[in-house]
Amino acid sequence: MHIDGLTQLIAHLGHPTHSFKAPMIYNPYFESVGVNAVVVPMDCRAEDFPQVLRSVFALDNVRGALITMPLKVSVVPLLDEVTPTVKVAGACNAVRRGASGRLAGDMFDGEGFVRGLRGKDFRVEGAQALVVGCGGVGSAIAASLAAAGVGSLALFDVDAAAMDRLAARLREHYPALRVTTGDRDPAGRDLAVNASPLGMEPGDPLPMDASRLEARTFVGEVVMKTETTPLLAAAQARGCRVQVGTDMLFEMIPAYLEFFGFPTTDAQTLRSVARVRY
Repeated sequence: MHIDGLTQLIAHLGHPTHSFKAPMIYNPYFESVGVNAVVVPMDCRAEDFPQVLRSVFALDNVRGALITMPLKVSVVPLLDEVTPTVKVAGACNAVRRGASGRLAGDMFDGEGFVRGLRGKDFRVEGAQALVVGCGGVGSAIAASLAAAGVGSLALFDVDAAAMDRLAARLREHYPALRVTTGDRDPAGRDLAVNASPLGMEPGDPLPMDASRLEARTFVGEVVMKTETTPLLAAAQARGCRVQVGTDMLFEMIPAYLEFFGFPTTDAQTLRSVARVRY
């Protein structure tokens, strides 16, 4: 990859960085189409984030920032402008600087997840869905599922306050949607989603009771450290169709590219040039 004084930077901010897959997709794509830009992982702890964000955007050659765990929620009050999707999700994963220097944020996790489901012929409209994990990515997925017309949405998080806040936002913006909290039983669901960090580290417990999964249930994952997480392996053993964590990433990147003002593409093209390693 050629880097020179004209290279545009996209900061990839989060902690830890060892599970980051975006640079393995964006950077080969930029190289393949001749875009002089690079995504750079930057390991940023939550307590340092406000200062780091301001410092990053003080650099003239920074085009934008990808925001990931555990910063997607805490970034929102640091921004000058956010989209309605950010307001519903309560989280943000993309930041750019406008001509006036104002920082604007949007959220593409949920859009990527839903596009991935539809690409696998899963009917989102009317589905009975479970989302385990109500942090940044879980809130975004819940918001996009609601916008796509799910029939009901069950939420679970060990942080009950975060779970209840997400439920309140969903009820405010989607009053016809049936939203329940505190139950992570996947039995009877059309869709069960792990939007928690469980599965990133060896020995993590499963985010839900896999023995309760029915073969008709579609199981989605957000963890990207490995392609087939323990949850997905257990789901496949029970005959479930699944979506791996990187599918969401491939599907959301075209929207990111448009947000940052780069030439866009499709998920299939991104997969053909990506060099993803686990």
